Amino acid sequence: QVQLVESGGGLVQAGGSLRLSCAASGVAFNNYAVAWFRQAPGKEREFVAAISWNGGSTYYADSVKGRFTISRDNAKNTVYLQMNSLKPEDTAVYYCAAGNTHPIKVAGFVRYWGRGTQVTVSS
Repeated sequence: QVQLVESGGGLVQAGGSLRLSCAASGVAFNNYAVAWFRQAPGKEREFVAAISWNGGSTYYADSVKGRFTISRDNAKNTVYLQMNSLKPEDTAVYYCAAGNTHPIKVAGFVRYWGRGTQVTVSS
């Protein structure tokens, strides 16, 4: 059974940093492209960042470019999202997603979803 488990969310002040982790089990993670999405209250789920199977290619939403960095450690079956210079508008539930297409920018390409981790940025 494939499971993606996110961790690292929490409450942080504007300008602060958090690092999210997405740990996979039941799957050889290096066979999958991975992405982070987020969903704020009352809004649709949106793409944040994506990374290819070997980490050699990454994509970012314009809203996070230069502030967020996606990376992966296939030996640990884990993908990370380093978030710096956080803003209140980054407040959302962040979801890890895996699929067979890179970049995963839309939900239709997602094969597996995690359950999400809450990130709250106070002003």
